[in-house]
Amino acid sequence: MPRYFFNVRHRPGPAGLARDPEGEELVDANAARERALTVARAMIARDRLVTIRDWMDCTFEITDGDGQIVLTVPFSDTVPDADNGD
Repeated sequence: MPRYFFNVRHRPGPAGLARDPEGEELVDANAARERALTVARAMIARDRLVTIRDWMDCTFEITDGDGQIVLTVPFSDTVPDADNGD
């Protein structure tokens, strides 16, 4: 199974990236996206007022074992789209 690393981007530039040194083995990129959303929800709920002022500005930059970005998942994707066409 491929290993994905869930790096958190909380502001522009190299200093604004918290790197995931361990990663997780997951079936595919879709599983990595779902895992990112689950972790983002937990981080928002747990650390709401700690160090990040606006979690909705954060993203996961998910990389593969070679350090290539596979997906970018905004934390704002944890909030369902209010405009469902009704």
